[in-house]
Amino acid sequence: MKGSESIMSEVIKIMMWISDFIWGWPLLISISCTALFLSKRLRFFQFTKFCYIIRSTLGNSFSISKGRGNISPLQACCTALASTLGVGNIAGVSMAIAIGGPGAVFWMWLVALMGLIVKFSEITLGVAYREEDLDTHIYHGGFYWYVKQGLGEKWKWMGLLWAILLGCAMLFAPAVQINSVVGAINSSYNVNPLMIGVLFAVLMAIVLVGGVKRIAHFAVLVVPTLTIIYIGVCTFVLIKYASSIPSTIIMIMRYAFTPASASGGFTGATILMTIRWGLARGTYSNEAGTGMAPLAHSSARVIHPVQQGMWGIVEVFLDTMVICTLTALVILCSGVWDSGLSGAALTACAFGNAFGSQLVGTIFVTVIIAFLSFTTALINVYYGEICVSILNGRRFILIYRILGCMFAVIGAIGALNTLWNLFDFFFGLCTLLNLYVLLLMHKQIYSLVREYMEHYHQKK
Repeated sequence: MKGSESIMSEVIKIMMWISDFIWGWPLLISISCTALFLSKRLRFFQFTKFCYIIRSTLGNSFSISKGRGNISPLQACCTALASTLGVGNIAGVSMAIAIGGPGAVFWMWLVALMGLIVKFSEITLGVAYREEDLDTHIYHGGFYWYVKQGLGEKWKWMGLLWAILLGCAMLFAPAVQINSVVGAINSSYNVNPLMIGVLFAVLMAIVLVGGVKRIAHFAVLVVPTLTIIYIGVCTFVLIKYASSIPSTIIMIMRYAFTPASASGGFTGATILMTIRWGLARGTYSNEAGTGMAPLAHSSARVIHPVQQGMWGIVEVFLDTMVICTLTALVILCSGVWDSGLSGAALTACAFGNAFGSQLVGTIFVTVIIAFLSFTTALINVYYGEICVSILNGRRFILIYRILGCMFAVIGAIGALNTLWNLFDFFFGLCTLLNLYVLLLMHKQIYSLVREYMEHYHQKK
């Protein structure tokens, strides 16, 4: 028994080492090269057409959608945002700062700017090569489908490998989400973590039974409302700290390229640590390049794939450049970033300082993170279900749902750093595979954009 535990411990250590390696220079180089190449190939579409993109997406949010699909473009976007908005924006940002220092925020910004065109490209391909499930009549698309159809059957093995890796990552995802909720609650209250985990698991099981449509309806109800509330409260707090914002931004830029020395409860960070945590938490937050977003967007009712791809640009911008930035500024301006706290507890402490009451800060962060974490956990398990279906394991979907709910319970009592690292191991490998395929399929992406600009853009 002790021998098997020792072996498992060594395996986990190796996975964590690989995770730290992947989220350093390998992914920085991969994301940079892919983003720059696609941007040049598409004539920097994400910047030159940014105003048009906003008008065509947010400006037409409530217009009647046409074309094939199961849900509206807005519902698809909210479903995808339900996966991106949550722990990554609140606990992930604070964890990146707590471990990598203030400079990690700069690398989150950088990966977001590069992620605009990357997420646009993967969603566009996902919708272009999607297929209708003849049994459920739900449209599915994403990495597996655009690899199989766009590159040919000889590349199918890569699609299957990606499905295995993402399926494993999505089992850890609910654990990461619920662990952060427990951290937020227990920063001020002494609540049994197991009770919180069981409650979330039961609620997840109830919603998951309804499938993508119930999840989409739930996401449209929860995500926009909480996002507006969170942005409003952060803006109110930053008005209070307005005089500190310029010096905070200077601090972010300085520590992005120089080691952050130890101070207070902060143990210090090398430049590599800063890059690693900024990239990892930034990519986890906006999901650009991972191949996950097309799993939600491929069900959207649209006439042309580029129409839905543009929602990906909006997602990354809102997720990282707006919400993650607001969280980071609140933490840094409040002066608690080097307190030794991490995750949701650090964010709660920052808002507590701003409100003049740790109790109010904890309640606010706990409510926001509880709802957003719940929706994220739901979408993650749904993504995992799609991966199981890809592997011809549809009969195991119920088992996968049960495992996903069980990991929510495990996460409530698990070690946060270990959970993040194990999740990053699978998540990082998925991202490397997807970035490579996007480069291989640049001609298809260019062809779709040109077709849209010639036949649909002029009608706007």
